[in-house]
Amino acid sequence: MYTPQTDPSPFESKQLRHSSAAGVALILIGLLLLVGRLSHSLTVGMMVLPTLAIIFLAWGLLTRTFGLVIPGGILMGVGLGTILVESPPSFLARVDEGALFLLAFSAGWALITLLSPLADGRLHWWPLIPGGVMAAIGGLILLGELGAMVLEWSGFLWPLVLVLLGLYILFRRSEPDHRR
Repeated sequence: MYTPQTDPSPFESKQLRHSSAAGVALILIGLLLLVGRLSHSLTVGMMVLPTLAIIFLAWGLLTRTFGLVIPGGILMGVGLGTILVESPPSFLARVDEGALFLLAFSAGWALITLLSPLADGRLHWWPLIPGGVMAAIGGLILLGELGAMVLEWSGFLWPLVLVLLGLYILFRRSEPDHRR
């Protein structure tokens, strides 16, 4: 007996796309980890994080799921930082490794913001906050003694800013509401 096939509803199509992407992602992650385990190669080992990042980014963009772009961007930043620290190009050989890693990591956070409109149609700016903090610290480390002095002073100023912000919130809240 012949049963006519109907086109899947948009919900079924989206669900099929998500489950297909999840299946492919799990297969790729499993194969990647297996190759990394069997190869004993430093180069293959260093490529695990960027490859995972590409899987998460592609998965997030194909399914338009911003939540998958976040780990993709973080993994890309950490993976790039690891590669640059472990085998830096000759022009970066003299750069402080900690600063280099922080700058690469901050680039991963910026990538999240850049890809956010493609993932869900909105620009998410909040990843620029942790990325900006890391970039600032990495940049200050690159400045040497001057940067170290700024970081040391920041260690004293940052807690004071938190105390002042807390006091502001407490006193602002205890003021009577005159809008009635």
